[in-house]
Amino acid sequence: MNKTIIVSNRLPIELQFENEKMHIKSSVGGLATGLKSIHSDGDGIWVGWSGITEDELTPVQSQKVDEALDVHKCIRVPLTEYEIENYYHGFSNKALWPLFHYFQAYTEFELEQWDSYKMVNNKFAEIVIKHAEEGDTVWIHDYQLLLLPQLLREQRPDLTIGFFLHIPFPSFELFRTCPWRDELLYGVLGADLIGFHTYDYVRHFLSSTSRLAGLDVHFNEVNYGDRTVKVDFFPMGIDYDRYHSAAIEHAARPEEAKSQLRKSIEQHNSNNMESRLVLSIDRMDYTKGIPNRIKAFEYFLNKYPEFKGKVRLLMLAVPSREKVMQYQHLKRETDELVGRVNGQFATVNWTPIWYFYRSMQFDDLVDLYASSDVAMITPLRDGMNLVAKEYVATRIDGSGVLILSEMAGSAQEMHQALLVNPNNFEQLADSLKTALEMPEQEQAIRLAALQKGVSKHNVERWANAFINSLTEIKSQIAPVFPDRYTDGDNEMLKNHYSESGKKLLLLDYDGTLVGFKDNPLDASPDEELYSYLDCLAKHKDTEIAIISGRDRATLENWFGHKDYTIITDHGVWLRRKSEGWTRLAKADSDWKRNIKPILENFSDCTPGAFVEEKEYSLAWHYRRSDAELAQFRIKEIKHMLTETLESSSLSLLEGNKVLEIKSDSVNKGRAAARLLADTKYDFILSIGDDWTDEFMFEELPVEAYTVKVGTSKTAARYFVKNFEEVRKILKSLC
Repeated sequence: MNKTIIVSNRLPIELQFENEKMHIKSSVGGLATGLKSIHSDGDGIWVGWSGITEDELTPVQSQKVDEALDVHKCIRVPLTEYEIENYYHGFSNKALWPLFHYFQAYTEFELEQWDSYKMVNNKFAEIVIKHAEEGDTVWIHDYQLLLLPQLLREQRPDLTIGFFLHIPFPSFELFRTCPWRDELLYGVLGADLIGFHTYDYVRHFLSSTSRLAGLDVHFNEVNYGDRTVKVDFFPMGIDYDRYHSAAIEHAARPEEAKSQLRKSIEQHNSNNMESRLVLSIDRMDYTKGIPNRIKAFEYFLNKYPEFKGKVRLLMLAVPSREKVMQYQHLKRETDELVGRVNGQFATVNWTPIWYFYRSMQFDDLVDLYASSDVAMITPLRDGMNLVAKEYVATRIDGSGVLILSEMAGSAQEMHQALLVNPNNFEQLADSLKTALEMPEQEQAIRLAALQKGVSKHNVERWANAFINSLTEIKSQIAPVFPDRYTDGDNEMLKNHYSESGKKLLLLDYDGTLVGFKDNPLDASPDEELYSYLDCLAKHKDTEIAIISGRDRATLENWFGHKDYTIITDHGVWLRRKSEGWTRLAKADSDWKRNIKPILENFSDCTPGAFVEEKEYSLAWHYRRSDAELAQFRIKEIKHMLTETLESSSLSLLEGNKVLEIKSDSVNKGRAAARLLADTKYDFILSIGDDWTDEFMFEELPVEAYTVKVGTSKTAARYFVKNFEEVRKILKSLC
């Protein structure tokens, strides 16, 4: 039975040594809770760092850790203090974290940290591969392991790989500033399914994939090499029942069983009947907008002085990355702002901000949620933000108002909250007033809708939705493409070739024999290609036929001195070896006078695009253009030319980053049929890369070897990745 391997930076286990005695407990974080059932099912294992560096462990302790983790079905990745400092505190949290959260000023790109990041991702890959069996599923989590999917794909293509990013994915303009953006992008694309919290993050990722990697994107699928990668959004939830049940249990406790925190809040409220509590809970992180929230609260007290002495902001800031300079500055700024506001407004009986810089146990958090009239959760940028959902889950009496930043991923789902721009103090102040004055009936209606959504889309549903989608992809992978051309196929091809009499090799040029260039004229044949073709052309009864959309002058310049058959302009002209040129089709070119100006106008408003005029066709090239802009222009071109094409004998073909208009009466299929009509061949090999070659594949007999370069729907029997693999085939036949 295949198993699921979960991979994350940290294991869902907390370990600690005290006087050589090891203490171990399970984590209660959202990820650990959500993946609990998947981890426990069957032979599932969890791979990650234990939280203790190798420098801290003796050999005896190391063995104890392994034995303890084995009981919990966990496998640790041994990391040194140097690696944690550079891979985790360094590249992950000084480069990726600020960049992905739009804090470019805080972003640091250090080569040493990047090297460490690569090294640690390779370490994770080694551990996963060591424990993975054929057909297993691997689910990788978060920004610390962006390279891991591709590392696994290269060594274990049999694995089904999912990747989920728990933080935002930035816009293309921001992501492109990373020096190692290509490696990160291709690293993630090693997965079969890539998940994000919101559609916005999906859109940003697809934009980067299209614009930076130049890959074809169709809706939410990316064609990458010989695979299709699906990209989708799966909003993460919380363990709703745990928070909701805890709130009910806490409310039913007798006075003597209540926590000291709850007693203190209730005592305060009983002494101040008009008192209202506004809750703020965050990690001490610059992405959370804590200083902005304090300033907005200060603005609120100045704008609405009637709330002075009545409203308190209870702010819990959980310590985070205290050794990092930006976090130290943030802590200092927060302390100063709290001091300023309290110094400005406090009275003998009232302190406007209750500020706690520490973590709190689960029971105390539930009491804070349940005791607060309003929750003000206003991060500047947040992948999801589960605190907002936890607050909603604990409101068992139908009261409470959530003020939520529209920059948080959860805002996409929680429309009944008061959504705000965290940088707009005016809006924050007005929303806080609205929340404090909201009628109980409206509170109940809003809260009921929020609870319905949060309870339904809980963390377990999130995990199951991702795994089900990954399982579905796994079952669909095989039939998506024609057969991959393998070494076994090549042996069969070689044997058939050597045993046959008359042999024909029909070879497209651009994208098949050579790679694409920004300027088509730069894609001239090199000595390696000439050597393979010359070698094959000397074989007895072998005909090499270059069949291309290129114009006659260009191909004659490149191959006129060779003993090959040449077919140009998609099948207008034919020159068989040792013979002169023959026109295969009558093609009119008068139509170009009307259409060329249209294409040139589109080139003028599409930077990087240009028109190539051939004898019997026009090609609009957009390889150097922005991918999204080019797709928009293509739609415009098609729309503008629809009437012209319908009333004429012209057709429009989409190639690889090129749009070509030519006569309907001309195609490679008719040209190939002409060769077959003149000569009977015992062996036929045809290779091409775009839709113009489909006419050729369809025209050839079923016993012909047809090979498509790249992955897309095709009539060919086989496919290869790129022109380098085509050359390997030609070399093997030599």
